[in-house]
Amino acid sequence: MILAMLGFAMEDSLIRLISVTIPFGQAMFLFGLGGALIFALFCKAQKKKLFIKEVLSRPMIIRMFFELIGRLFYSLSLTLIPISLVTLILQATPILVVAGAALIFKEPVGAFRWIAIFLGLLGVIFILKPTGDGLSPYVLFAVLGMLGFAGRDLGSRAASPRLSDYHLGLYGFIAVMLAGILFSVWAGSAYVSFSMWTLTYILLLILIGCGSYFALMKAMRTGDVSFVTPFRYTRILFGVGAGILLFGEVLTIWLIVGSIIIVVSGLFMFGSQIPTRNKAYKF
Repeated sequence: MILAMLGFAMEDSLIRLISVTIPFGQAMFLFGLGGALIFALFCKAQKKKLFIKEVLSRPMIIRMFFELIGRLFYSLSLTLIPISLVTLILQATPILVVAGAALIFKEPVGAFRWIAIFLGLLGVIFILKPTGDGLSPYVLFAVLGMLGFAGRDLGSRAASPRLSDYHLGLYGFIAVMLAGILFSVWAGSAYVSFSMWTLTYILLLILIGCGSYFALMKAMRTGDVSFVTPFRYTRILFGVGAGILLFGEVLTIWLIVGSIIIVVSGLFMFGSQIPTRNKAYKF
């Protein structure tokens, strides 16, 4: 999980750098295409079929939809607002996953955990409102991305065991590719040629993105959720550090207070959560 968070922070920085030189939709399409090809090769190397009937199951379709929404709006927000702000908003994802698991999968969530969930959402408000951007569309993009990733994680927990991590990676990156195509059509942007430096960044983005994605899926599907999820918060160190060191961003007191509230709420929830990795979930 820690390696995944480090990789995702590097991925965020690369998306921002690449989107300066080529259209955002093109960057997402190339990222998705490269990732899908890599995971397809992994599937073939493991002698797994690229398509099995479980791909069309309801949990998988829901997962791909939320993957598309999460990747599109989260990545778009990276190009429009500070990376540190986007990173801190994303930290509410585990809290929403717990709330979703309680409402959808009927997992037991006591009164104290519900209090922690509402406190975590209060932390998001602290992060959003006092930034000066208010609830501008750009900040809302990051919130939509967070909601998309929460839905994706819930879909991963409900996905059939027959779907390997390689299948989830393959179809996850196909969703990224579709997100790039849809955005390009909506924006009416034509694809352009790019320099060798941009190509290098794109290749790094694909390799780091695939490694991070696989690490995340491995952690969520094989580890106890109560143990591995708190390590998501290491992304704050990596993401905020990248924003400050690479892009000269500055943290406000409201961002710090909001992030502390979210992290404390999340750690409280997962500190006493009952492991449920062997439970079957259904939408």
